[in-house]
Amino acid sequence: MKLWGGRFTKQTDGTADHFHSSISFDQRLYKYDIAGSIAHAEMLGDQGIIPKADADLICKTLGEILTDIENGSITFDEGAEDIHMYIETVLTERIGDAGKRLHTGRSRNDQVALDMRMYVKDEITGIKSLLIDMIKVLNDTAKEHLNTVMPGYTHLQKAQPVTFAHHILAYAEMFKRDWDRLSDAYGRADRMPLGSGAMAATTYPLDRRNVCGKLGFTSITLNSMDAVSDRDFCIEFLGALSIIMMHTSRFCEEIILWASDEFRFVTVDDAYSTGSSIMPQKKNPDMAELIRGKTGRVYGGLMTLLTVMKGLPLTYNKDMQEDKEAVFDAVDTVNMCLPVFTAMFSTLTVNNERMYDSAKRGLMNATDAADWLVKKGVPFRDAHEIIGRLVLYCINGGKDLDGLSMEEFKAVSEVFDETVYGAISLESCVNSRDIDGGPAAERVLELIGINDGFINDAILL
Repeated sequence: MKLWGGRFTKQTDGTADHFHSSISFDQRLYKYDIAGSIAHAEMLGDQGIIPKADADLICKTLGEILTDIENGSITFDEGAEDIHMYIETVLTERIGDAGKRLHTGRSRNDQVALDMRMYVKDEITGIKSLLIDMIKVLNDTAKEHLNTVMPGYTHLQKAQPVTFAHHILAYAEMFKRDWDRLSDAYGRADRMPLGSGAMAATTYPLDRRNVCGKLGFTSITLNSMDAVSDRDFCIEFLGALSIIMMHTSRFCEEIILWASDEFRFVTVDDAYSTGSSIMPQKKNPDMAELIRGKTGRVYGGLMTLLTVMKGLPLTYNKDMQEDKEAVFDAVDTVNMCLPVFTAMFSTLTVNNERMYDSAKRGLMNATDAADWLVKKGVPFRDAHEIIGRLVLYCINGGKDLDGLSMEEFKAVSEVFDETVYGAISLESCVNSRDIDGGPAAERVLELIGINDGFINDAILL
């Protein structure tokens, strides 16, 4: 008999029961459901809504059920409707009528909203910690590569020389924004909905702020209809996870390119590579490729929930049961990908000489040569034209700018003198960009210090 079956004259069809059931996936909410129920029961007893003795027995028995679930004494009944009804059923089987008082002043609508908010808050905290691990590895690696010159790219064409430290700290900035974004999402998930009932609150004198404090929420929701029908906090969470995966996928794409024979900038450790079943020589960056591929799963969760919610009238609709699998799968994917990426990156071998040799090719000091002319008084557009002509000369002759003789420079402009060679060396090209946000070693060191502070502050929170 269903706990809600009083007005029905027959049982639901078996196929419908299976279709309707969510316990196969929402069972992971058990500890949040029990915590919420204990706080609710304590409040009911304190308010005199149910006998204090019943409230105490409910709380004691729920604690025992939690222990039994975690030690394996209780296994979830896959035939149950959902985790909420299952735990209440077990409770009632153990203590009889007292257990039937638990649901006083509560609906599954506000109950599941509570459970999901508690779950999302916990997962945000865990994923923020994983991001800090990533940022720390990037920051520590940057300290070792302040002077490792490499090509920088636009349009995947060589553009200007930078350092490996400067390059990877670009991703640290992305992951810092991701951390902030999750912090913002946490704040909007941190609203306690219990007491909203099915959609119009309740006639019982519930002390919602009491429950709010017991469960560690900052504040309560302010509109009962919104509280039970809101899944913005899930959508925002999935949006933040999607951006995290997008950033990680971009980084994986670069590692995949860098590890190729065409680049050979890095070597992926054997522990994070696989081979071919037919080609003995192959070493594939499969972990990076899988992370890149799994990004689509997280995007899928976001699009699923956006689509589920887009046409729903107020308030709760059964469609909203589809929030859980989308959120759970995205969380599982991110929780799996971030530690693998961090470990993979921390074991990369950086091929400094190969990066430097590649940076020497591609005429990447052309902008610096133009800037040198500007500092000699040549208008920038004229300087651009002069260097463009020299670039064409180099391309046709298979030469580099810093390999040209002074006669070759002066054949294009009499302004050139011997000091141009120092200005267009790779080291000068990098370290002369000594402004906030630039690749010069001193500026990168400043950013590393800022990141160390960010990491320490995040750990202390």
